[in-house]
Amino acid sequence: MNVHIIGATGRSGVALCRSLAADGVQYVPVVRNAAKWQATGLPASPRLADLRSPRTLRKALKEAQVVVSCAHARHAADILDAAPSDVGHFVFLGSTRKFTRWPDAHGLGVLAGEAAFRGSSRVGVMLHPTMIYGAEGEDNVQRLARLLARMPLVPLPGGGQAFVRPIYQGDVTRSLRAAIDTIWHRPETLVLAGGDRLTYADFVRAVARAAGLPPPRIVPLSAGLLRFAAPLTRVVPGIPTIRRAEVQRLLEDKSWGIEPMNRQLGIIPIALADGLARTFAVSTAKVA
Repeated sequence: MNVHIIGATGRSGVALCRSLAADGVQYVPVVRNAAKWQATGLPASPRLADLRSPRTLRKALKEAQVVVSCAHARHAADILDAAPSDVGHFVFLGSTRKFTRWPDAHGLGVLAGEAAFRGSSRVGVMLHPTMIYGAEGEDNVQRLARLLARMPLVPLPGGGQAFVRPIYQGDVTRSLRAAIDTIWHRPETLVLAGGDRLTYADFVRAVARAAGLPPPRIVPLSAGLLRFAAPLTRVVPGIPTIRRAEVQRLLEDKSWGIEPMNRQLGIIPIALADGLARTFAVSTAKVA
């Protein structure tokens, strides 16, 4: 298959390209910045395109048989319009942010992209992962670990009792690979979730344990108070910025099941403890 990968310099895009290269599978990276692609050290010649430029995108996707987009799902309509009519299928990377009760530009963009895909005559799948951790340069687990290193007390709305199911980057990559190799008959969507369902408080404890930090003390506070205090993190040195919308989303259950991804893609995600161990092993190696 002639696989074209849009957004090949993003976290999930780079991870997918590394996986394909390791197995000797040919692919065509479609990127906006040639220098950024060269910095990855991956052995493939990129095609340059700007997702806001239909002409460059059409040229970059010429001869594509499978189109994988690791760019934001808001670009799905433009990609569908620019791709050749005989593309076998598409694989889009969306986000479970589309389910939030507090829509933002990110979530609304995912919804718009999914609607465009479902309303098209094209076939394939849009994968909606939960929180992704373990990617090179990711800022979910690593940012939380930095916060825990400075704060022995962790204030969480409702004590962090909402459920989460973070997914390891390697499982997202395996899911993308499986979606590329699957024969699709219609535009479908599929949630990608991690191996463990746990409360956000337990997730915080697991990150601290994996990072070699003392067990944090979880302090239940009202969401309103935390939303009010969130802007203060911008002016406190060494503390990662926390946005008000992030506080709100800590109240949402994000515990989608893994049965659909297992049934349709054959993927069983790894346990959180295993994924965190791999994540912090890589971080430690880089520091050393």
